[in-house]
Amino acid sequence: MNLSEHRYTLELEWTGNRGDGTASYRGYGRDHIIRAAGLPDLPGTADPTFHGDRDRWNPEQLLLAALSQCHMLSYLHVAVRRGIRVLAYADSPEGLLRLNRDGSGEFTSVLLRPSVTFDGAGGSAAVELASGPLHAEANRLCFIARSVNFPVEHRPVTLTGS
Repeated sequence: MNLSEHRYTLELEWTGNRGDGTASYRGYGRDHIIRAAGLPDLPGTADPTFHGDRDRWNPEQLLLAALSQCHMLSYLHVAVRRGIRVLAYADSPEGLLRLNRDGSGEFTSVLLRPSVTFDGAGGSAAVELASGPLHAEANRLCFIARSVNFPVEHRPVTLTGS
């Protein structure tokens, strides 16, 4: 077994056939189900702008969630390695998607806004470390951020508490 490689699989099933398949652009639903062994189904769709259902996750939200989640997990990892005791972590990320004339589009940037509370041990040096260098290191280690071709920026808020 090669420990340096990990394979991920899932199943995706389109559930938006309203009877005539893709006979017309507005005649089919964008709904689908994402499945992975042992996990709850994830209901997906297109962004509402593209005829999707507001009550389901769209790929753009899932990409943003993956970047935010990966950064948090990487940050917690580097924090424990550097002796920073994180007590709470929240994020409210934002992504910018640009549409092109030919119907394609791409994310041009993502801004993560992590709010991290740590125990305050270590004084101002620890606050400095937790506020900047740990986020830079987490970004460098994050598998998802390393896999995208647009900048993932950070505007962290660091709080101390007990």
